Amino acid sequence: MTPHLAAPPAPTTRNRGFWPMRDIPTPVWLLLTVVVALAHRTLPVPSWLMIHLLLLGAVTHAILVWSQYFSFALLRSRATDADRRTQSIRLILSNAGAAAVIVGVVASVWAVTVIGAAALVTAVAWHGVSLVRRVRGSMRGRFGHTIWYYVASAGLLALGAGLGAWLARGDGSANLVLAHALLNVLGWIGITVAGTVVTLWPTILRTRAAETAAPHAARALPALAAGVVVAAAGAVFAQLLVIALGLAAYLVGLVIIGVTLFRAARQKAPRSFAALSVGMALLWWAGSVVTIAVGAVAVFLAGTGFEALAGLVDQTVPYLAAGFAAQVLIGALSYLIPVVLGGGPGPVRAGTTAFDVAGPLRVTVANAALAVCALPVSSLIRVVASILYLIATASFLVVMWRAMRAQRRAKAEAPRPGAVARDGAERRRGPIPPEGEQPRGRRAGQAVAGLLVVMLTTAGAAAADPIGLGWGAAPTGAADAPMQTVQVEAADMRFTPDRIEVPTGTRLVIEVTNTDDEQVHDLVFANGITGERLAPGESDTIDVGVITADLEGWCSIVGHKQMGMTLQIVATGASSDTADPDAAEPDADAHGDHAAQAMPGMDAEPGADFTPFGAELEPLPESDGPRTHEVTLTVTDEEREVAPGITQTLWTYNGSAPGPVLHGRVGDEFVITLENDGSMGHSIDFHAGSLAPDEPMRTIAPGESLTYTFTATRAGIWMYHCSTMPMTAHIANGMYGAVVIEPDDMAPVDRSYVLVQGEYYLGDHDGGEVDVDKIAARDPDLVTFNGYANQYDHAPLPAEVGERVRVWVLDAGLERPSSFHVIGGQFDTVWAEGAYLLDHSPDTGSQALGLQPAQGGFVELSFPEPGTYPFVSHYMIDAERGAHGLFDVTG
Repeated sequence: MTPHLAAPPAPTTRNRGFWPMRDIPTPVWLLLTVVVALAHRTLPVPSWLMIHLLLLGAVTHAILVWSQYFSFALLRSRATDADRRTQSIRLILSNAGAAAVIVGVVASVWAVTVIGAAALVTAVAWHGVSLVRRVRGSMRGRFGHTIWYYVASAGLLALGAGLGAWLARGDGSANLVLAHALLNVLGWIGITVAGTVVTLWPTILRTRAAETAAPHAARALPALAAGVVVAAAGAVFAQLLVIALGLAAYLVGLVIIGVTLFRAARQKAPRSFAALSVGMALLWWAGSVVTIAVGAVAVFLAGTGFEALAGLVDQTVPYLAAGFAAQVLIGALSYLIPVVLGGGPGPVRAGTTAFDVAGPLRVTVANAALAVCALPVSSLIRVVASILYLIATASFLVVMWRAMRAQRRAKAEAPRPGAVARDGAERRRGPIPPEGEQPRGRRAGQAVAGLLVVMLTTAGAAAADPIGLGWGAAPTGAADAPMQTVQVEAADMRFTPDRIEVPTGTRLVIEVTNTDDEQVHDLVFANGITGERLAPGESDTIDVGVITADLEGWCSIVGHKQMGMTLQIVATGASSDTADPDAAEPDADAHGDHAAQAMPGMDAEPGADFTPFGAELEPLPESDGPRTHEVTLTVTDEEREVAPGITQTLWTYNGSAPGPVLHGRVGDEFVITLENDGSMGHSIDFHAGSLAPDEPMRTIAPGESLTYTFTATRAGIWMYHCSTMPMTAHIANGMYGAVVIEPDDMAPVDRSYVLVQGEYYLGDHDGGEVDVDKIAARDPDLVTFNGYANQYDHAPLPAEVGERVRVWVLDAGLERPSSFHVIGGQFDTVWAEGAYLLDHSPDTGSQALGLQPAQGGFVELSFPEPGTYPFVSHYMIDAERGAHGLFDVTG
């Protein structure tokens, strides 16, 4: 046996710049993965997004950083300034490419996906070429040939990324998806890990590498690389036996390497967090490959078709990502970061000790929870277990931050190079000194505690949902959780059937097929179960889980749910007030009770206390010079009906939303007294005045007041609003209004109206306040003129044939532009944001006044004959949300 491998060298001129700053994106990608995983529990976030954030983002970046790092160490070469510059460019290119791929797929913009994939492939190919040149120009150490693992994996990623870009175009056939997964997960990530653990595993264990490790590694690479290529080719041509043969070759390669890894572990058992995490990752890796290989053979013998294997792979890939990729990444970083930060034995020991805090507990919770997820349990138990896994894994980010801080502190306190340390030892470089290992009993206690946490939490979830585990007598007698399979078609913005009755306690499997001619669809459920996006002709099998209560499903493609693409699962035998324990809310995507009422309620009659907002703008008195307008605006909290049968607690100026319309001429002075009788701080910002905002626009507490004075120097319809943060919430909850400033030469009209377009993001119950999460999602429940949905359908604005009518329009936002249009009318005058587009034109006209948020203008028209003339925002979804009214024109 040879002496054990030394730790990779500290960051001197040989490798300075490859860590730590260049690996900052890895924890950032990990944090994004955690955030999306948490959102996945309550929102219809597709599982592929989490997998790609982890694998394409965090793992790919780490591979590009650390494989370069190891290549310098194993080939005994130095990093030049040119190496560092090109490495930085590659990392920028790869991260930008990964981000573009994810954004392009989410937004369904294939061009962005292709550009991102091209950038990523370019960065990785460049990375591979640099490794080849370094191998040829360096003296190889004993394990120098393992660099070819990195070269081979780079070539496989180029194939996998190219295939992924093609899939994003819409050809999502199951065989190509499988080939894509094999090339990227088993090829790019798997072969890279295989080449790395040959040297890193014994180093983490602080033991000797076996004499046979190097020759075994040389023999394993052809088996691994050929296995991936053969299996991927079999997937492309849908040949099950070829897939099985390729995976068998891959397993042979894993066994060859595994023998040397096992021998190292026999010499010194894994004890640190890094060793335990990497060790468990290797087990999940091998187990997942065995599962897919055996599944390919079983599917072939059973003759159930390629789709059955694709379904098995879909179920296995998350465990490859969470069990293998995530754990090997955080385990390796837990060892490497202290080594490369360096500083001598003391600081390195401080860092490794901090990384090892609660190591057995974290590893046990993560892996036990992941094992529970793999079992045939109810969806509630699976959700609880996945949250435990997420907590245990995400804790690495906190531990990493604390460990790096502890090591930097220790470095600052350590003696300078050449000085004598406190313990009399001179600072030196070399292998990591053994950290202060926890006593065996403490490690075992943490492992037992981790198991107990998972067991007790799982038991609690089972007690909350006993039928989900098949315990107790379900109303239908389904104690053994029988399975019900239903075929569903998606087409013409409908699911057929759109209602499925399932006996309580039955596991529901839905086979959904997109039979539409052009549209892409998917199917997601309020309990967090999500299907894949399906191009026309594609199918997906979705295991919804054990049904214990009513459950809602919908298509998550933007706008499809609002157009009626929903699916209702009805649990027969369940009480009517039972809610699905796995769903965050029965209508998590529809924004609570209000969303369910908002659209159907449009045709209902307003409540008995309904009084329409006065839209008519009275003419100004004849001008005899500038006037002073003294106005008091009092802020109050008011529960108001905002659509028939729907109320919201609004924050208002003078009791209404919008606030009162202020009206004057250029040169007039406005003296505004703002009194806050509300329940929180508020403010006001008048766009009609030009002045420093520091004092007049400041936030005042309840019970306080201020005076805001401005002179109207320019004509227009100007917005005013509360500017207290979060400004979006204050505006959306009613704190906005209009100021109309007329020039002296304004032509007279017979009638003048003011319409202010606004939006409501309704709270989660009747009478609730604004929902800031909906604001962030940019999805208003209602879009209104003057604060009430369709109010001028119930109280039409009067006019007479031949009268000249001026309509001032202000778009108060937050998000929605407006395209004001009168159905059956034509505008001969259009004035927008200070300029005439048409001015009493005799032979040309306009059909709409287009405004962005905080913009305003007016139109003028005459009605040719009696009748009812609707007016709308021609962003028609907003007209359907309430931006609709009527002119009642009489003869």
